[in-house]
Order: sequence, then C-alpha cells, then structure tokens
Amino acid sequence: MAQTTTHSITAEEKKVIFASSLGTVFEWYDFYLYGSLAAIISKQFFSGVNETTGFIFALMAFAAGFAVRPFGAIFFGRLGDLVGRKYTFLVTILIMGVSTAIVGLLPSYESIGITAPIILVFLRLLQGLALGGEYGGAATYVAEHAPMGKRGAYTAWIQTTATLGLFLSLLVILGCRTATGDDFEKWGWRIPFLISILLLIVSVYIRAQLHESPAFNKMKAEGKGSKSPLRDSFAKWGNLKVVLLSLFGATAGQAVVWYTGQFYALFFLTKTLNVDGKTANLLIAAALALGTPFFILFGTLSDKIGRKPIIMAGCLISALTYFPLFKALSQNANPAFFQAQEKNPITVVADPAQCSFQFDPVGKAKFTSSCDIAKTALASKGISYTNEAGPAGSPAQVKIGTLAVISSFEGTGIPADEFKTKMGDFTKQVAEGLKTAGYPAKADPDQINYFMVILILTILVIYVTMVYGPIAAYLVELFPTNIRYTSMSLPYHIGNGWFGGFLPTVAFAMVAASGDIYYGLWYPIGVALMTFVVGMLFLPETRTWDLDHHD
Repeated sequence: MAQTTTHSITAEEKKVIFASSLGTVFEWYDFYLYGSLAAIISKQFFSGVNETTGFIFALMAFAAGFAVRPFGAIFFGRLGDLVGRKYTFLVTILIMGVSTAIVGLLPSYESIGITAPIILVFLRLLQGLALGGEYGGAATYVAEHAPMGKRGAYTAWIQTTATLGLFLSLLVILGCRTATGDDFEKWGWRIPFLISILLLIVSVYIRAQLHESPAFNKMKAEGKGSKSPLRDSFAKWGNLKVVLLSLFGATAGQAVVWYTGQFYALFFLTKTLNVDGKTANLLIAAALALGTPFFILFGTLSDKIGRKPIIMAGCLISALTYFPLFKALSQNANPAFFQAQEKNPITVVADPAQCSFQFDPVGKAKFTSSCDIAKTALASKGISYTNEAGPAGSPAQVKIGTLAVISSFEGTGIPADEFKTKMGDFTKQVAEGLKTAGYPAKADPDQINYFMVILILTILVIYVTMVYGPIAAYLVELFPTNIRYTSMSLPYHIGNGWFGGFLPTVAFAMVAASGDIYYGLWYPIGVALMTFVVGMLFLPETRTWDLDHHD
C-alpha cells in the first residue's frame, strides 16, 4: 500500500494543525489538573473516611476518568467517522471545559456531604468520555492533513500535547500555590480549575475556524464512507484483529511507559520519598521541559526508519532499566532515607495468618490484627519493609535493623478508645525508632542532588517520547479512512485509559501488599514486555502506507 506521490504542506494546513494541537493541550490541562491535585482533592471531597482510604478514593476517582475513555472512543469515534472530525472534537472540548470549571465551583464534603464526591466522580466520568473522543479526532485530523513522509513529524506535535498539558497544569498550580500561600489548600486549588473557562473560550474559537480533513472530504465525495463504523471496526475479524494487535502490541506498553515516566514518578517522589510537593512538581516540570523536544525527534525519525522499531525499543529499554533508575531516584532525592534503608532495613515478623491485604478501596475493612497494625503504621510513612513469618498466634514485631524491636498489639475486640490510645503509643514508638535509625520524616531539600534527579526524570521522559512520539502516525496508518477515527480510538484509550490510567492505583496496592516500595514497578515492566513481544511478532511497519485505503 505504498503511496508514491508527495506534496508540501500549505500554510493553511500548518495553521489548522497548530490550532488542533493547541486545543488538545488545553484539554489535557483540564484532565491532569485532577491528578496533580489528588492529595488536596482527597481532603476536600473524601474527608468522611480516614486519610489513607481517602487518598485511595481520590486515586480511584482519577482512574474513573480513564475507565470510561474507551466508551468515549466508541461514541465519539463513530460520530467522527459519520459526521466529521472537526465537529466531533468541538463537542468534546465543550464537555471537557465545562466539566472542569464545575469542579472549581463544587462545594466540599463538609458543605454538602456525600453529594460532593458523587458529583465529582460524575464530572470525572464526563471528562473521560470527552477525552476518549478527543485524541483520535486530533491525531486523525493532523495525519490526514500531513504530506507523505511527514506524518510522523506532524502527528508528533499532537503527542506533545499530553505532556505540555501536564506541564501547563503544574505551572498554573505552582503559580496559584505561590500566590495564595497557606490558603491554597483551603480555596486556592480551585483557581486552576476556573482558569479552564478562559481556555475553553479560546479553544472553541480556534476550533470553529478549522476546515474538515481533506481525506474525510475526499472519502465522502467518493461515496466510500462507512454506514456503520462500529460494525465495520469491531464485527469484522480482519479489522478487529488489527484493533487487538495494536492494543496489546503497541498502546498498552506505550501507556504504562507514559504513566510511569510522568505520573508514577511524581507519585513516587511525593508519597514514597516524601519530597515536598512544590519541589517535586518543579523537578518534574524541568524534566518535561528538557524531554518534550524528543517527541518531535522520534516522530521525525519514525518517518525515516519506521514507527515500530522506535516504539518497541522504548518498551524494552524501559522494562530493563526501571528498577535501577527508581533506586537511583531514591538515592538522590532522599539520600538519608535511602541510606537508612541500606543500614537499618525494616522487617515485620508476624504470623502470616494474621496479615490482610492492605488495600481497602471501599473504606470498610478494619485492620485490627497485630500484623495489620504494624504494616499500616509503616505503609502510612512510605517505609519499605520485608516480611518474615513468626510463630503462630504470636503478636507482630517491627524490627528496625539491629537497633530496635517494637512489639505490636492485638486490636481485635478491644474498645475503640483503648484501641486509639494503644495505636497512638505504638505509632509514636515506631516513629521514634525510625528517627533513631536515621529515617527522615521529610526529604531534606539541602541534601537533594537536583542535577541527578532531573537527569533521571528526564531519562524517564525520553522513554515516554520514544513510545509516544510515533504512536499517533502508527495507529492512523493501520486503519482505513472510513473507520479510522473509531478503530484507532478504542485501542488507544483501552491502552491508555485502562492499562495506563490504573497504574497508580495498581502499583500502590502492590507496594502496600508486599512492603517493597519498588514492587509496583513490576506492573509497567510486565505490560511493556508483553507489548514488545506481541508487537515484534505480529504488527507490520506502516510508514509507507497510503492513508486513502478503504475496506
């Protein structure tokens, strides 16, 4: 399916590509505000439960926006293939902008009770639906404007929008945090959400000026449009096979590399290494600024050597280097914490029958056995520990190197007041033991090796650019014009919405269950390796394919 003719892109085409990319930046900004402010949102809207459960709730609400993205892909993808690319992503940005602005006006849990988190989750679902329709439309629209031999380079600009949207959200949050000071957690956090009203006005104005895609117009003029994009995309094995292969052999691995390199890295810095939130955001922002040009580099390179080799290499290199990179991040971002782990490792000695799974997504579990109490005290501080089986029926103990052995207590069946008192005493003993062993409560800003931390974070972002830079052109080229929007949107949003979007929640649960702060990395490593194998064995190279092919 090689295309032999080429043409130079016109000034008008450059303008509409820029315009659609800019609108997509704003849409990602809206979506990622929530992730960047998850800790504050958990206090505002999930304050009816304990702090740890509230944060898990907030992560799950974040993930809810990802869960519905494939459904948005199906609904808006069908609309885009039937009605057109332009009108569809005008609708998606309206839904996204309005939903985001309402979050900025939503009363807290203290004001309206359980109604607050219910409305919040509903708004996240609307955002996810809108984003499900946005990306496929923008990528398809840009690719269908680009000349042969330039599709990787031009769609790479769309690929920068997710990172630029995150970057913009971090900058706006930092600015608002600085301007409002101590009031940021009370009301200042609402300002970034309200700013989206202005971005919405700009975005709608820009997108209203756009013209429909030339490939879509040509397909319509030739009468080759699909009357049932959903059936043609998913009910015919020839196309469904490509959808499934592009999911497991491309977008799933791309997604986990993306979220590990940006969101999980931020989560790891703040929740595990206890780096101050403002400092962590600045470090991530610096890495994003340094790494973002590589989207264009790898997108352009994919026009010369192919999409597949770059994406597969990114998945493989990521899987092989995540453990040493995150350990190096610990060593350089919180040296005292890293040294304390090396010198005085923590061991929980307990009867395995007493130990529960430390993930409580509904806030109903009561962790009252001596083992659960010991692990809860350590997990809440982001402390890594190993598990050692103790004698049956014996109370759990926390060993801090060779310096201290702290006995837990059995909390099952004792009155609430007594439980609270004993828990306070035990937590205090653990905190004092950790302090004596050199475990810092917070990362010391003066000890952070800023150069090395930014270097490590930038390497993680470059991995992101390898897998993400060429993916839009790759997906667009895999499917025919008449069902392209529908077909490419679903694997992209299942990959990114489910495999990627659930990464923080899954990794957090894995760490809590195992006690190893690095254990959560096995999730992205496993998915990336799966994608490498499937992609190498079953997916074709597409850079020379004709975009005008039809079923």
